[in-house]
Amino acid sequence: MKRRFIYGLILILSISILSGCSTNNYEKYEGSFFDTFDTLTKVVGYTESKEEFDLYMETIHGRFTELHKLFDKYKTYDGMNNIKDINDNAGIKPVEVEDEIIDLILFSKEWYEKAGEETNIAMGPVIEIWADYSDAAEADPENAEIPPMGKLEKAAKYTDLEKVIVDEENSTVFLEEENMVLDVGAIAKGYAVELVAKEIEEEGLKSAIISGGGNIRTIGKPLDDVREKWGIGIQNPDKDLIDTGNILETVFVNDYSVVSSGDYQRYFVVDGKRYHHIIDPHSLMPGDHYRAITIITPDSGVADLLSTSAYLLPFEESKELIDSLEDTEAIWVMKDGSVEITEGIKDIALSQGASGGKAE
Repeated sequence: MKRRFIYGLILILSISILSGCSTNNYEKYEGSFFDTFDTLTKVVGYTESKEEFDLYMETIHGRFTELHKLFDKYKTYDGMNNIKDINDNAGIKPVEVEDEIIDLILFSKEWYEKAGEETNIAMGPVIEIWADYSDAAEADPENAEIPPMGKLEKAAKYTDLEKVIVDEENSTVFLEEENMVLDVGAIAKGYAVELVAKEIEEEGLKSAIISGGGNIRTIGKPLDDVREKWGIGIQNPDKDLIDTGNILETVFVNDYSVVSSGDYQRYFVVDGKRYHHIIDPHSLMPGDHYRAITIITPDSGVADLLSTSAYLLPFEESKELIDSLEDTEAIWVMKDGSVEITEGIKDIALSQGASGGKAE
């Protein structure tokens, strides 16, 4: 999926430390690729041989490549219909698509009802305008502008999710109005990571972390005879990835996902003000409640979606949403740099005394 910006890991894998020497038959191996979803995908896993790990990596890469093509809204591919094909036929005809697209859209509709309309895959017309202005700002920063509100309001007339019609029996998707545009960018990477993680675990991979551009999903526990849980470092939004002290917090989890959203990932500047890529469907402007939010929950697709929805809600509403969901925790970095957490973070965060090591 072509992105307007290419950005690296939002969350940093804290797996190099405490590795130790394994006394079992498992060794740690790493692999990565950069040709899907226009972002770095990294896999760290424990297997009994390099050959075994390489076979898993080949399967993971192939599956990410397929999902990248299916969820792409910029390019068509021979032999398949994808999101772009659906958009190209808006107001014209239904498009027959693969189950993965049907399931993604149904998932999005389900969570639109559960979590609120902050994450809406029909927001494409508005998002495209912001992306165009962002591209222009990147090309000519001195003359950067934000979109006129009238232009955004006109585009917002074509963002009704109810007009995204899914026919499960015939495996088709139809956008009822000609100017509608699906944009699954707020969900697709996390959804893909979750799908791939489940599939590769069924294939036999017992211990791994998959990070798709910072959408992190852990499988099992580290098989290094040292740790009982994976340590996932969360980036400080005030620090670049390469800066010393760039870790805001470390959380220790197994079989969970960790996903962040924030104003530091993709943005442009106009008159000294930063305009990022997370657009509020109500104001049609970038959300302005936080610097960042991190979601910790089992399903990476849910985590990706919630990292947008919760980011766009005022704190009391955002916390109420997270607290209403089982097995879901969050960390908010407020505009003033202060940090708020859900109660369950106290059990898994390094700053609260948690550890990923084996109990003595």
